[in-house]
Amino acid sequence: MVKASLLLMLLLTVLIGMGLRWREDRLGNPALAAERRAKQQRMGLVARGKAGIDRWVTAAAIAAVATIVLIGGLHWIRVWFG
Repeated sequence: MVKASLLLMLLLTVLIGMGLRWREDRLGNPALAAERRAKQQRMGLVARGKAGIDRWVTAAAIAAVATIVLIGGLHWIRVWFG
């Protein structure tokens, strides 16, 4: 069960991280998106790295909560009906 939860958390982290990036890219109107792209090009290496790390930490936190709920729910279903 530990391996399953780790694999689920890894898969959810990747999927949620991709979804967050897609949301950031598609958020708002086209003029705002062009302005945001120009701002990203002006950002330094450290600022871009920090933005990426923040996105992946957020994705990992969401994935951890989702994994706890899913695996915990499956466990309690097994306890109640097993």
